[in-house]
Parts: sequence; C-alpha cells; structure tokens
Amino acid sequence: MDFKKLKKFLLIFLFLFILFNVSPVFSQEEETVLYFFYGKGCPHCAQEEIFLEKLIKKYPEVEIKSYEVFGNRDNAKLLLKLFEICGESGQVRVPATFIGDKVIIGYLNEEITGIRIENILKECLENGCEDSLERLEKCECKKEEAEKDQIIHFPVIGLINLSKMSLPVLTITVGALDGLNPCAMWVLLFLIVLLLNTRSRKRMLLIGGTFIVASGIVYYLLLSAWLNLFLAISYVNLTRIIIGIFALGVGIWQIRNFIKFKPGVCKVTDGKALGDKIKNGFKNRTQKLVTSPLTFGILIGIIILAFGVNLVEFFCSAGLPAIYTRILTLNNLSSLSYYLYLLLYTFIFILDDLIVFLMAFITLSKIGFTEKYNYWATLIGGLLILILGILLIFRPEFLMFG
Repeated sequence: MDFKKLKKFLLIFLFLFILFNVSPVFSQEEETVLYFFYGKGCPHCAQEEIFLEKLIKKYPEVEIKSYEVFGNRDNAKLLLKLFEICGESGQVRVPATFIGDKVIIGYLNEEITGIRIENILKECLENGCEDSLERLEKCECKKEEAEKDQIIHFPVIGLINLSKMSLPVLTITVGALDGLNPCAMWVLLFLIVLLLNTRSRKRMLLIGGTFIVASGIVYYLLLSAWLNLFLAISYVNLTRIIIGIFALGVGIWQIRNFIKFKPGVCKVTDGKALGDKIKNGFKNRTQKLVTSPLTFGILIGIIILAFGVNLVEFFCSAGLPAIYTRILTLNNLSSLSYYLYLLLYTFIFILDDLIVFLMAFITLSKIGFTEKYNYWATLIGGLLILILGILLIFRPEFLMFG
C-alpha cells in the first residue's frame, strides 16, 4: 500500500516537473526570434551583421530572420508598415532590429548597441516573449534609438554626436559651392546695379531683401521636392546609380569647361537662341520692376521673379541639389532632421547672396566676381561633383554618416 502511494506521488511529481519546466523551454524556443532589417551597402548594417553572427553562436536557440530593404520592395514595405504601427515616420531607416516588443533603430558598435541587443535577448530567453510581428500587429512596440548612444561626453568640449559630424560638413560644403556658382548670381548682381542707380537704400532694402528671402524660400521648397521624391523611392538602388552617373557626367562636363578656358559660362542662360531669350527676359522684367513705383504689387513681382530665377539656377547648379538630397536619403535621420539639413543647406546657399547684397547696400557700390574666381570655382565644383558621383555608384557607404 505504501509502495502504491509512493508510486502515485512520484508520477504526480514527474508530471508537475514536466509541466512547469519543459513547457517553458519549448515556448521560449518558439518565441525567441530576432527580426533584422538591413540595406546593402549600409556600413552600420554590415557592422550589426557581424555582431549578430557572433550572437547566434553564443545563443543557438535564437532565430534571426533578415530582410534586405534597398533592393527588395516587399521587404521595404514590410518595414514601413512596422514603423507605421510603432508610430515612426514612413521612411526606410536601417538597420532596424525587432526583438519581442522592442525596436532598435540604428547601430553604433558592439560595446553600446550590441550590449543593448544582447540584454533584450537575454530577457526574452529568461522570461519568454511573444513574436515581434504578433506584438506589432497588436500595436504594441517600444522604440529604442541607437542614435542616442552616439552622443559622447568629452572633457571640456562637452556632448558631441559622433555619427552626425560629417553630414553637416558635407551640407555646408555643397551648399556653399551651389551658392557660389557664378551662374546663380548674375540676376542678383544685375538687380544690385539697377538698385544702385536709384541711390535709395530703402528701395534697395525692400526689393533686394524681398528677392533674397523669396529665393531662399523657393529653393528650400525645390530641395524639399527632391527630398520627398527620393524618400518615396529610397529603397530602390537604381535611383542612386542614376544620380551617380548623372553626377559623373556633370563633373566631367565642368572639368572640360575648365580645361577649355570657359569658366563661369551658364549653359542655360548664355546662348544664341533660347538662352539669350531667357536672360533678356529676366533683365527686362527686373528693370521694369526696379524702375516702377514701389507698391505691394511690385514686391509680388519680385517674388515671382525669384521663383523663375531659382528654376533656372537649378540647371546652373549642375544638379547639386539632386545629388545632395539623394545623399541625404542614404542616412538614417528623422523627418525633422531631414528638413533641418535642407534649411542649413538653403541658408549656406543664400549666404553669399546676402553678403554681396549687404556690402553693396552699405557702400552703395557694385560688387562682382573676377574671371579668376569663376575659373577656379568651375574646377572645384567639377571635382567635387565627380567625387560624389563615384562614391554614389561604387561606395555609397562612405556617404552614410548617421
């Protein structure tokens, strides 16, 4: 009798042991899945891939599902859908890592982002967690930006975001080159000459100031249009290659002009047919506006003139806005950051116009550019565009700063 009771007790104990210890193991193995979204050519994605290869050896019970988004439209759409559910903007940003109810966007290094990923994974293995896709379908996700970890404190200097140091430099460089293009300034210089003849600082300030501000706004809107176009198709590698080939052609064309001693000649507004008509049309319109009585309608006319001039300047800029905005979309940025960079670019673009105008306003004398300036500006611009084109085609990861 005692033996039967003991046997029954052992059977109950064995059943409870299996129920509370074996079942969780199966559930953990079934639920521990890491979803990794990456882009071909993305340097941060490549770093995380190396880390994940080490991680899978350390935790063989973890399953990693990888999705390439730059060349696969379906994977990109899936990532955008997951971002949308998580309250993220509708932009492809990689690398993106999903574990349970956690979403990590970006990757700095193994010591910072890698440790965070491993800690989340350990928590899942110890306590169990649902599949990320199932949680996301329930609108349950917690975003963790790897970007925050890239802000490092240096003695004396203070806080510096290491991953964003190069992009502002590129923005300032390209924006300055775009603004210093001789083709983009002839209308302003012509406008200044006409305003100087009036000998009225008030008229000069109102008309010239309106022209510069309107030019900045119009250029910003045109840059935004390029940005939104490339963001909509940012996961298509073909656009990057097309813009790269375009940049190569423009760079070679600029260098050819330098070699042939034809610097500063705008192919859109200088010519014998359509170019002359465009240039003469702008001159006639500008002269009419400057010499007319100063009214609200005249200021509206100046704004319309600025819009037309900036459309022409887009051709004179040799595609720099398109090249820059395509490079911008290669980087993992928030929506606000994208537009702040465009704002910085626009400010640098009109800064030279502003300086020239203020010097003329203060001294009431004409400011212009020498042939030597035009000569070297053509070479520098051509070389920079050529280099950017080569990088866009063959080494896009060098242009991914964030």
